[in-house]
Amino acid sequence: MSRGSNVNTSRVAASKGVAFSKSPVLAVRLPTWRSRVVLFVLFAAFAALAARALWLQGLSTQFLQKQGEARYARTLTLPATRGKITDRDGQVLASSVPVKAIWANPDEVQDAPPEKLKQLARLLDMSSAELQKKLNSDRSFVFLKRQVELDVAEQIAKLGIQGLGSEREYKRFYPQGEVTTHVVGFTNLEDVGQEAMELAQQKTLVGQPGTRRVIRDRLGHIVEDIGSIREPHDGKDLTLSIDSKIQYIAFTQIKDAVEKFKAKAGAAVVLDVHTGEVLALANWPSYNPNDRSKLTGEQLRNRVMTDTFEPGSSMKPFPVVMALDAKKITPHTMIDTGNGSMVIGDRVIHDTHPHYLIDVQTIIKKSSNIGTTKIAFGMPAQDLWEMFTKLGFGQQPKWGFPGAVAGRVRPYKSWRPIEHANMSFGQGIAVSLIQLARAYMVLARDGDIIPLSFQKVHEAPHGTQVISPKTAAEMREMLEMVTQPGGSAVKAQVPGYRVGGKTGTAQKFIGGRYSHTKYIANFVGMAPMSDPRFIIAVMIDEPGGPVTYGGDVAGPVFSALAAQALRAKNIAPDSDLTHIIIPESAAQGNM
Repeated sequence: MSRGSNVNTSRVAASKGVAFSKSPVLAVRLPTWRSRVVLFVLFAAFAALAARALWLQGLSTQFLQKQGEARYARTLTLPATRGKITDRDGQVLASSVPVKAIWANPDEVQDAPPEKLKQLARLLDMSSAELQKKLNSDRSFVFLKRQVELDVAEQIAKLGIQGLGSEREYKRFYPQGEVTTHVVGFTNLEDVGQEAMELAQQKTLVGQPGTRRVIRDRLGHIVEDIGSIREPHDGKDLTLSIDSKIQYIAFTQIKDAVEKFKAKAGAAVVLDVHTGEVLALANWPSYNPNDRSKLTGEQLRNRVMTDTFEPGSSMKPFPVVMALDAKKITPHTMIDTGNGSMVIGDRVIHDTHPHYLIDVQTIIKKSSNIGTTKIAFGMPAQDLWEMFTKLGFGQQPKWGFPGAVAGRVRPYKSWRPIEHANMSFGQGIAVSLIQLARAYMVLARDGDIIPLSFQKVHEAPHGTQVISPKTAAEMREMLEMVTQPGGSAVKAQVPGYRVGGKTGTAQKFIGGRYSHTKYIANFVGMAPMSDPRFIIAVMIDEPGGPVTYGGDVAGPVFSALAAQALRAKNIAPDSDLTHIIIPESAAQGNM
């Protein structure tokens, strides 16, 4: 038989179920359906893989690319430089300097040699324990220290510690330190304004940060710059109304006065009569904004803006000008002040000395409570309240300065006669020092009042008329008499210049009653009287020792401040006075 016929015979035998081999190993025992199941499973698996590949490479491309990119690409923030703050003459009061923020990947940094970690702690100005505490984190990114000087950051980089990096940022620097801090304020670590003009003008100063995309390796090093997404736009510079020379004078005078009189605190503000600009604003205690590690609440308080007090006799000019403007009195109208005491209901008000029959200008000169009360009683309580309102007392200031307070003026309908009297000589009313200074603008100008500004003014603002120019001129004459021999503020005289103003000495209201040991002494004045340029207000809180009157405590501060400010601005003298004349009687105390 041929070979072909043998093969055919084998196939036929197999088709009929005859084993082609008698070996049990080669025998076919699996049912046919199982092979088909295996074939179906393999086909399904390949189909699933094909579908998954289609999903990953076709439909999910954008998502996967983002996920992959997130592992090596980063978006860096490019900080914008915060705008500078300068005084009116361009002298820098606040600027931003470049620094570095030091960050770490704790897992990688902890593997560094102990000696290098000690050096790192020393450069960061922290103990090894403090550094280790920061590194004991389950996060992959932690800041070790912010606002590190560039030279220190360079030394840290030279340590060559893996997992350690830095980012560029800015630190605010204040060249004049504690002298201007209550005007300028300060920023936090995130470069956000926290106080004063840094806070008030945050949106103007901060600018717009930019961003750029980079590729980093596993160690955090930038290996490729993909490109800029948005360019940073630096903040705008801010020009304040402050005059650095006058600011320094005001600060040193207040500081010296607080120390001299062993007072709790002090404050001063200088206004430009022509423009309403704030030329100086000083407080003591103060603080250094470049180092706030030991900052206290007492140092932070901006007493010129946020503290209110009963002004005392420095309020007396206003009920008097109200009566003058209504033609109820003239500067020479005679008022009987009696023997120095006056009964109102169940209360008694006093003068420091009996003045008997005196004219209106002498009432201001001698600071008579009784005389002022009788003038105020000649006017309705509503008129006095409206005068205070026009001057801004009890009204929320709109000067663009954070923390400025409204003070307190009670509604006139609730005034009793004793309250009507108290209001006329500055008790029962609460004002801030800057409110009081601004009110004197009406007297220094031609009877109108203008808004205040903490930014440099290029055009003189329009005022709101409160009293007539004639009335304002008459009161200026009376205020000048206050500083002349026989007045209550002879220590406020300035050699070479005519000045005027009014003292105030008020008992502090503590625990629901007036203290007989704690006072606030103040003086508000203007100079030179021939053409007033400055309004200067001074407040000394709780002067110690036997000297507590405004004329003795705040008056000399005004004198020294005004003298130096007038000369600093080259304002021509308008008086032949060569030295301060203090009569013996004035040394006994002035209200």
